[in-house]
Amino acid sequence: MSTENIVVHARATPAQRIIAAGIIFMGLYFASTVVITLLVSILTAYFLDPLVEWFERFRVPRPTGALLALLIFSLVLTMIGVGLWDRVDDFITNWPKYREPLRSVTSAVQTRIESFEKKLKEVQPEDQTGRIRVQLPEESPVRAFVTRGLGSIYTIVLSASFVPFLVFFMLAEKRDIWHATMQLFPPDKRTKVKEALEDLSVMVRGYILGNFLVAMLLGVLSWLFFLWLGLGNAFLMGMLSGFFNLIPYLGTVLSWMPPWIVALSKYNTPGPFIGIAAVLLFMHLIAVNVLIPALVGKQVHLNALAVTIALLFWGWIWGGMGLLLGIPITAAVKVVCDHVEDWRPVGRWLST
Repeated sequence: MSTENIVVHARATPAQRIIAAGIIFMGLYFASTVVITLLVSILTAYFLDPLVEWFERFRVPRPTGALLALLIFSLVLTMIGVGLWDRVDDFITNWPKYREPLRSVTSAVQTRIESFEKKLKEVQPEDQTGRIRVQLPEESPVRAFVTRGLGSIYTIVLSASFVPFLVFFMLAEKRDIWHATMQLFPPDKRTKVKEALEDLSVMVRGYILGNFLVAMLLGVLSWLFFLWLGLGNAFLMGMLSGFFNLIPYLGTVLSWMPPWIVALSKYNTPGPFIGIAAVLLFMHLIAVNVLIPALVGKQVHLNALAVTIALLFWGWIWGGMGLLLGIPITAAVKVVCDHVEDWRPVGRWLST
């Protein structure tokens, strides 16, 4: 009696794919702290890997080179943090000088909002049911902010404490991790997987380095511009404006806020504020249309619609960190799609 091998190929239905996608998105939302920590560690490891490879050229063992690279990176961040902290401390010392003008502006805005709400209440229908309205005491906004802030700070500190260890292990055991990753795929697929990972490495490194250089250049130019205007805390305001400018769409407006707050104590007319916004907008346009395409565009090919949708989605999932990580995540998805035959139409849509 002859026997035949029966091979059953099961394909997921559209409903099953939607359910699977929903489960993945729920995992990304509820496990945001873990996922964001891993992504930040991966990006940092990609950024420091060329330095570790440079140490290897001088026959420094890779674990030692990874430790040295991590120490140098930590030292640079510490120096930047100390330098910025001095400026922050100076800003806090001079805060009373900025507080009164800012308070007058916020009071004027609040008065207009209350006047508008009062006019809206005048056109609302009166309550004819005879019900007794009980107004519950509202929680103090300051207390609510502090309570939420403590939870957020605890999460950030907890996540940041894991990043150095993750980065070190990723750098020190790169070859073992690479080999183990290759073993996850069939032998006939490993060449394509290797090419995809290499393209992904080039893209991530180019994106991080390019954006860092653009942010530093914008920060220095903003600093010199604020010095020319005679604004206090020019260095701190310049660095904040430079890095805010890297956030697509919202970054342009956010970059106006630091110098505007300082300028409240110096100017009483709207002209200087408009001038500051115009100059920073000009810098942003140059960065977006000239610098970033030259430094980052060769590695990241995403159309404006894909970038907008990515920022909207990842910002909704992860808030501020989603705005920072949305573009590299989407660019990584495009690299994967370009190397998977069935997903290439998606990659083409993201780039056209």
